[in-house]
Amino acid sequence: MWRTLLVHRRRFATMMLLFCLATLVGLVGPQVLGFLVDSVLTGTTTGRVDLLAGAFLAVLATQALLVRAARLRAAMLGEHLLAESREGMVSHALRLPLGTVEAAGTGDLLSRATTDVDRLDYTVRNAVPEITTALITVALTGTAMVFTSPPLACGMLVAVPLMVFSTRWYYPRSLPTIQRVMANWAEVQSSMHESVEGARTVAALRLAERRVARNEQALGRAVAAERRHRFLLSMWLPCLELSYVLPIAAILLIGGWAYQAGLAELGTIITVVLYAQAMANPFDELFMWLEELQVGHTALQRILGVREVPAADDARRAASTDGQCDLVLRDVRFSYRPDQEILHGIDLTVPVGQRLVIVGPSGAGKSTLGRLIAGISRPDSGSVAFGSTEVTGLPTEALRREVVLLTQEHHVFACTLRDNLALPDHEPTDDDLTDALKAVGLLDWVAALPDGLGTVLGSGGHPVPAARAQQLALARVLLADPHTVVLDEATSLLDNATSRELERSVSTLLSGRTVIAIAHRLHTARNADQVAVMSDGRIVELGSHAELLAAEGSYARLYRVAQPS
Repeated sequence: MWRTLLVHRRRFATMMLLFCLATLVGLVGPQVLGFLVDSVLTGTTTGRVDLLAGAFLAVLATQALLVRAARLRAAMLGEHLLAESREGMVSHALRLPLGTVEAAGTGDLLSRATTDVDRLDYTVRNAVPEITTALITVALTGTAMVFTSPPLACGMLVAVPLMVFSTRWYYPRSLPTIQRVMANWAEVQSSMHESVEGARTVAALRLAERRVARNEQALGRAVAAERRHRFLLSMWLPCLELSYVLPIAAILLIGGWAYQAGLAELGTIITVVLYAQAMANPFDELFMWLEELQVGHTALQRILGVREVPAADDARRAASTDGQCDLVLRDVRFSYRPDQEILHGIDLTVPVGQRLVIVGPSGAGKSTLGRLIAGISRPDSGSVAFGSTEVTGLPTEALRREVVLLTQEHHVFACTLRDNLALPDHEPTDDDLTDALKAVGLLDWVAALPDGLGTVLGSGGHPVPAARAQQLALARVLLADPHTVVLDEATSLLDNATSRELERSVSTLLSGRTVIAIAHRLHTARNADQVAVMSDGRIVELGSHAELLAAEGSYARLYRVAQPS
């Protein structure tokens, strides 16, 4: 934050100057009112009264204009700080290892990028200007009170013990509570997001009651943390309110004695009381916004915490492969949890340019194996390499040029069709895009779009059905032109006839490249060079389609069951 403020030091200096001027002008008002009272008591002309009253109104108007200008400058500075924070977080998140991002969960990342940034936005827009104004007001008003009447100003000291002890009790307890509140609400958002995204799976497996119970537990923890926070506030706020009233009572008592003793004029007493009353509001604002600053501080920790995670390339050496090497897996083991191994000693060799189809029941570890081959996850032990080059040793840019993983999950960005397709290559020609669209069977669909390649897709644009999004993703793969492609149910949303036609077209275009296809439809395996059958995290059969049929093993039984009668 300090480095950012130094970059915007002119904006920051202008904002602070306006706040100081607004506070100084505000201090003139009570003095003018005090002079007005003393003038009336001692006898004066109506012209002088009108003059002082006009000066008082002018002071109020000037202060209002300065405060407005200062808040405007603060809002503009806050927008710059927020833009840099949000863009920096998203930029770094895009460079994190995919395994790290996925382990954190989509809901957690969404919470940091939306809810936490919004909280920081509110803090920067409001808390920072309010705290700045309150501090300046308290300091200058206190100085003005001492300058006006030191004995009367001593009445403010009665608030110090109550204010200090109640605040020292509250703040050490509130920060961890606020951190729990924000973490628990992030968990609620994550759990709800997962439930919505996986609604079909939840319904198919009849897990609705379990998901509802889990969401309610997450919500219960968030509500419990909120109640704890509200309890702390209910103990602290009454002490603050009392500390604002006690000084005024003390000043009035001291002022009554000083007036009787001839040590203070009535106008002076009124001026000091007005100052004391004026200090109550900035103190209240100061403590309340310090509370909000804690929320913003916690949000800032969660936003900047993303930057503390090393980027994918920070731990990878500069290595590359020309793609003319066999893909070799040696004794690969992997687990998402330390006590639950998913893959158990996988040994596999895929010669360069061959097509391997991996089949097996759900939960066998097929998709996990595909993620390891694509370098998204790192094996716990063993090796995944092209020749002598470890996949996880490749820098991200080099890895994505050479190995591409295409899963069932696709995203259509809110931009034109041309920009959606050009993600892998920033300078493709329209002919290149058309060829890719033709290969995946989308030319007729594109011809029906209102603006062709210039049609805006996604949120706020032309809707894209899930099956079309899958075909667009395949077109991106063709444009990326990697030497190895991992297809994880990449045509699962298409009907059988369209899927077979598309797979034939893509197979022709990917000829000469290494293709790892994870499939549930066994017809995909007929034209493969090798078929690997997985079960319980192991490869239980490996060979060509014909060899596995002749072996009369699990593949042969699955294939016969899948054939139409």
